[in-house]
Amino acid sequence: MAKTRGYKRVEISFVRTLGRFFRSCISAVGSFVSAVFHGGRRKLTIMVVPHSQKRVVNFQTTMFSLVSFIAIAVGIVASFFWFTRNSIDSTATITRLQQESRETRASLDRLKDETGSLLKAAQNFQSAFSSTLSIIGLDSSATTVKSDIQNGDLTSFFNVKESAQGSMKEIAELQKLRGYLENSVQPIQEIGKLLDSQSALFSDIPSLWPIKGGIGHISMQFGQNKHPFTGQWYIHKGVDVSTYRSGDPILATADGQVVTTDFDPGFGNYIIIKHKHGFYTRYAHMQSYRVKRGEYVQQGQVIGYIGNTGVSTGPHLHYEVHIGSDVVDPMKYLNIKIENGK
Repeated sequence: MAKTRGYKRVEISFVRTLGRFFRSCISAVGSFVSAVFHGGRRKLTIMVVPHSQKRVVNFQTTMFSLVSFIAIAVGIVASFFWFTRNSIDSTATITRLQQESRETRASLDRLKDETGSLLKAAQNFQSAFSSTLSIIGLDSSATTVKSDIQNGDLTSFFNVKESAQGSMKEIAELQKLRGYLENSVQPIQEIGKLLDSQSALFSDIPSLWPIKGGIGHISMQFGQNKHPFTGQWYIHKGVDVSTYRSGDPILATADGQVVTTDFDPGFGNYIIIKHKHGFYTRYAHMQSYRVKRGEYVQQGQVIGYIGNTGVSTGPHLHYEVHIGSDVVDPMKYLNIKIENGK
């Protein structure tokens, strides 16, 4: 019990001490507020003494009034500077936005001009593309824009309703142009497939110029000619291609298989290649050849070199084209395609 009473006395003592502390704090705050209040109510006399002999002006005020006046004056000056700075920033922002607006309008004008040029180019493209599709036998209606175009061409595309104004008109035109181009993809793919098949056909027929780089000239045409040695008229069964020198590479004019590599007193060194569709080609008076019998060659592959072997008046290539047992003019096919950098 004695111990409990001791704890109780300590607790009471602590509470009393804490109470005295709070009372002293409140008393100090009250004294400060009272001092400020009494000081603020203290009257001040302000005298204005002119340098001339005029009457001295004086007036009375309180500290509260003076502090309030100073605070209001500082607030007004600060507000003035703040509004002035904001006004300068706003002016700079407006100037920048006006410049950006002018640049944007100029860009839009250029865009409109480019759109007009694009539409003219699209008109030319549509005309040429339709003609191309007609020539190769494809249905030109496949390029029709399926939405809004009813006549099977670009009539309604290039006659946009006049009710569309400004940028809306350009957007409508570009949207329809996009639709037209998207619907042109399939015909173009079909053209690509057709060209691939044509390219394969050209590689199977003797359509390539037989001298590398497309050089040389025809020194004797196919058909009736005077024999260079006898002077008698005879049928020349090929064309003679001359470069005035030996050693120029000779190319296979189509894909095929070498069926003959031989020497003949008249033709000299010569090669015969068998191609698809019944074609055969002969290359004669060669200096040498670099293929062997049974070998498969590709169009544009070097098979030998121009020479002056056999009955020949100078370095040249005697070139023949046969279809089955018939001899045909090689120039009917040599005009189709010239070797390009192979």
